[in-house]
Amino acid sequence: MPRTARITIEKACYHIITRGNQKQTVFREPTDYQKYLLLLARYKKRRGFKVYCFCLMPNHVHLIVEVDKPQDLNRIMHGLSLSYALYFNLKYGKVGHLWQDRFKSKIIIKDGYLLECIKYIEANPVRASLVSNINDYPWSSWNFKEGKILDNLYAF
Repeated sequence: MPRTARITIEKACYHIITRGNQKQTVFREPTDYQKYLLLLARYKKRRGFKVYCFCLMPNHVHLIVEVDKPQDLNRIMHGLSLSYALYFNLKYGKVGHLWQDRFKSKIIIKDGYLLECIKYIEANPVRASLVSNINDYPWSSWNFKEGKILDNLYAF
């Protein structure tokens, strides 16, 4: 059965979720999180999209991005996911799929709902009991806005 076409709109924001295959851990060490963020920064520079927020959880990723052209969304996520999967499989001697299915995307209207989505995403580590305080989780955009990670090296 064919997949349902993804709905895309020009200059829209999207909440992106991509999970590890069978909910496996996709970030095992701090260097893995750093590599994903470096790849995200490279694709951001290359494709010219905006990153409103992100949260890298051990087995999945949340992003809110804005793309100018609808077709860019698939290109960005394909390149980002493939690049990270190649890195991960090489580093850990794995083969096959790293990510489960294709990424999920939900259109977000730029109003108060966008702010609520950002809060929801950045609070994910607290809800998952990874930390008790949002300030203690280093792999979300919360700490980038607060200037705590690598002096905003990735300049989101």
